[in-house]
Amino acid sequence: MSSPRQGTGDVPPVPRPAMATVEELQTRIAELDPLIKAVCTPNPAARADAARLDAERGDGRVRGPLHGVPVLVKDNVDTADLPTTAGSLALADQPPPPADAPLVRRLREAGCVILGKSNLSEWANFRGSSSSSGWSAYGGLTRNPYALNRSAGGSSSGSGAAVAAGFADLAIGTETNGSIVCPAALNGVVGLKPTVGLVPQQGIVPISHSQDTAGPMTRTVRQTAALLTVLTGGGTDYAEYCLGDDLHDIRIGVPRGPLWGYSAGLDQVTEQALELLSQCGAVLVDRLSLPTPGGDEDQLTVLAHELKVDLAAYLATRKEGAPRTLADVIAFNQAHADEELRWFGQELFERAEATDGLDSPLYVAARLAGLKAGREGIDNLLREHQLDALVMPAYSPAWSIDLVNGDHVLGSSSSHAALAGYPLLSVPSGTVAGLPVGITLSGTARSDATLIRLAHAFETARIKAHGPFPTPEFTQWV
Repeated sequence: MSSPRQGTGDVPPVPRPAMATVEELQTRIAELDPLIKAVCTPNPAARADAARLDAERGDGRVRGPLHGVPVLVKDNVDTADLPTTAGSLALADQPPPPADAPLVRRLREAGCVILGKSNLSEWANFRGSSSSSGWSAYGGLTRNPYALNRSAGGSSSGSGAAVAAGFADLAIGTETNGSIVCPAALNGVVGLKPTVGLVPQQGIVPISHSQDTAGPMTRTVRQTAALLTVLTGGGTDYAEYCLGDDLHDIRIGVPRGPLWGYSAGLDQVTEQALELLSQCGAVLVDRLSLPTPGGDEDQLTVLAHELKVDLAAYLATRKEGAPRTLADVIAFNQAHADEELRWFGQELFERAEATDGLDSPLYVAARLAGLKAGREGIDNLLREHQLDALVMPAYSPAWSIDLVNGDHVLGSSSSHAALAGYPLLSVPSGTVAGLPVGITLSGTARSDATLIRLAHAFETARIKAHGPFPTPEFTQWV
């Protein structure tokens, strides 16, 4: 039941007509997706789109390296021909949005085939504090293809699980704090949260305009680079930064506290990753520390205030009949509690509804505190030690699914970059008891290309040392 992983880190030429590729993937999804529920809305027009792109190729018109390549899009990103639900029944019966999100328009213009929409943690995992990543009332529960009783992470659960399962090499995720890099790490794929603002945010169901961004989730770093080139409008060819495994001109910081020590197995694999980076020639500056990334209360204050304002602005773009405010969504959930509130509540929504706007002194103070903790923490460390990037363990190995009590995350490395709006890239580093784990690479604003270079070098070195990443077997973990 496993599917082969590419071992070179390259985006190959389309090996067969797009139609044949789409048909093959649709067959695989039909066979295996009932086990993991990664694809919530297949695109019925995918074959016709593939046939049209094949005809263009036959006429000598090739739009770029992703011409005819299938991609899955997270179900909080607007598609004019498919529903966009954010996993909620409140939007499930509404017509599709009136227009594609700008990033989807760029995908189509680049010749990508939209294969369908991928499931997510409902409302991008910001509804109730005891939520289970990967669950939505619309799409059900996405499971980890490496261990069906373990979490696929959130909130881009379906995107990560789908790439790992071989349903598509490319998928779009979104992140506010960990929602790309977490499922990337848990599912053994590459995930990049770009610098906030590098990819257009319009047409994405929001949580926070100061932290939200869409980004690539792929099998290889070079595929992430190619997809980022499209998502950002093509001004930079990020694939040009995939330069092999020579890092002799690079200095990488290793912040130990407070980002290590919560998983012995993860620490061990990360130490091996550090050795590979050193063998590539990188200078490792070890035993550093990042400050604690602000209080949880400040972070929640920012997200709650921005959600109320930003969600109302988004809902205003949807057609008449859809909810118009956060209060409307809360009321819908209360009226459909047996389905929507079966496993966890909506206290985060209710907290957000009680906020009083972005001029609130409470919001302004919390936002400034978060920026200070994130940006100064990263930038000061980079400047003081003349570093190009930081490397850390990504996330604890996938935890057991527990719909009653919610997630059991032991630790992560996403908060500093989230608060700062800076890029973060997760790349597979190995396994712990058969469960994928990764490292994250972090840098300052607009250092996305540098992170891609470092991740590609590490990926290349890891494959040379250990071979292709293991494939999922779609079984229970014991």
